[in-house]
Amino acid sequence: MTLHFSNTKVKVFVAQTMLIGYHCFMQEVQNSTDTNDFLKSLGFPSVRIHHSFNHFDFSRDSRRMLVIGPMGSGKTEYSSRVWRDSLVALKKSQKIADLTSTRGSDRRKVFFIRSMLDKNRFPDYPDDALAYRGGYERCGNNIAHISDSFELENILKENKDIGTWIIDEASFYDERLVYVVRNASQEKGLNFIFPTLILNFRKDIFNSTARLMLETATDVFPLTAYCEHKDCIEDSFYTYRYYTIEGKECPSLYFDPLIVIGGDREKLGSLEPNYCTRCDSHHYLPGKEYTFFTLKPLGETAAAGNVAPLKKELQALKNSIEKSVLYKHLHERYDNNPEARINLNSLLVDFISEKALIYLFSEQNLITEDLLLKLIEDLDLNRRYMEKTLADNRRPINLDQRLLL
Repeated sequence: MTLHFSNTKVKVFVAQTMLIGYHCFMQEVQNSTDTNDFLKSLGFPSVRIHHSFNHFDFSRDSRRMLVIGPMGSGKTEYSSRVWRDSLVALKKSQKIADLTSTRGSDRRKVFFIRSMLDKNRFPDYPDDALAYRGGYERCGNNIAHISDSFELENILKENKDIGTWIIDEASFYDERLVYVVRNASQEKGLNFIFPTLILNFRKDIFNSTARLMLETATDVFPLTAYCEHKDCIEDSFYTYRYYTIEGKECPSLYFDPLIVIGGDREKLGSLEPNYCTRCDSHHYLPGKEYTFFTLKPLGETAAAGNVAPLKKELQALKNSIEKSVLYKHLHERYDNNPEARINLNSLLVDFISEKALIYLFSEQNLITEDLLLKLIEDLDLNRRYMEKTLADNRRPINLDQRLLL
């Protein structure tokens, strides 16, 4: 199903609400009385008629297509179908080439772009693999890993004959990429496909890049997945992040760093999280109220010059978590709810103090770099963890060098 939007605000609203409403809407259409009556009038039994899964249309130009859904919903696998369709279409005649080309760019020629942050996600696959869960396609020279929009610009210039570009997990890039894509699409007739997360593990719009992609998209393809909880088979719309500590599932706290790269293999310990897809009932997200009731106000107070309350909470989170406001908040909320007590496992994860400080610095911009460095030194926070996580979230700091100054 392809949805076309024109008004920016409508696009943002629809793209968010369709994640929940699309499945219910299609159920209603497929089971409508009018459809059943029509089939009966033709002598057919009452059956559900589903939208056909069409091959990719390379004749249409200037498209910016969002393929959205949680992890495991088949976003990259959708891209592999486009790749396979292109191999068939390229065998067609010159007449078809004329139909699929604009200004020397043939939309049957596909190029795959993957983020440098995601480069090690599939270590057992070839370097030129368009990899997804369950398989891969070999792309040869038509694949590249990039870090930002400037590198994308260079690749576009070097491959002027390519008409269709698949940019995997585009939400990882800077906002400028959205306008690089829009201009190339409008001016040169290029097609861009974005298999990407629009919602992050917090169930929020991933970031400003994701919001801009919604605003400039011409088509949206929403996908769902089964909830990966062992006792559930409901549709899932959300990506869930958790850590595995001593065999226990430990949901990530709301203020866990926005970007923490994890692969498709089970990770143990506090350094790297695991990801799966979950429905509303099994998507656990402890600490959201704490973040806005306590952590962010502490950051605002520190920004105004009174650092002591924030430092006290960070000290408790690091050395005696049972004395922290977070510990009290979670136990008050979940102690008497057996089904929700799994949220208390979030307290078993290390680096909670580091994560709280990173959130205030890199996302809320409440903590200056000088104050960040002072708190790291005063509280003896884990420098290696903070340095890597800050770099992943585009706020790189050489802590050893800066703390020696």
